[in-house]
Amino acid sequence: EVQLVESGGGSVQAGGSLRLSCAASGFTFTDYAIGWFRQAPGKEREGVSCIRQREGTYYADSVKGRFTISSDAAKNTVYLQMNSLKPEDTAVYYCAADRYHSASACLRVPLYNMDYRGKGTLVTVSS
Repeated sequence: EVQLVESGGGSVQAGGSLRLSCAASGFTFTDYAIGWFRQAPGKEREGVSCIRQREGTYYADSVKGRFTISSDAAKNTVYLQMNSLKPEDTAVYYCAADRYHSASACLRVPLYNMDYRGKGTLVTVSS
């Protein structure tokens, strides 16, 4: 059974940090682009960051310099380190995987078009 399970969300004050984890199982982790997406209340869902082995990492402009995506193939886990958090980062964060799309294209893929998706983890940043 394919599973993507996010963890690490929570509440933090502006300027703080959180690290999200996405544990993958049931598929060959390294054959897929893995991305983080988010949806804030009343806003469109957006791609935040994507990674794919041998292709590098990509970020939305809104998080460049503050967020870092990384992966641990031995643990089948992708991380999103979020620093200098802002209230506008408040959202439900989803992890998703897609075999077809590249890491660079992954940011623009609608979440529902990704092959596999997690259930999300809530991040709340207070001012």
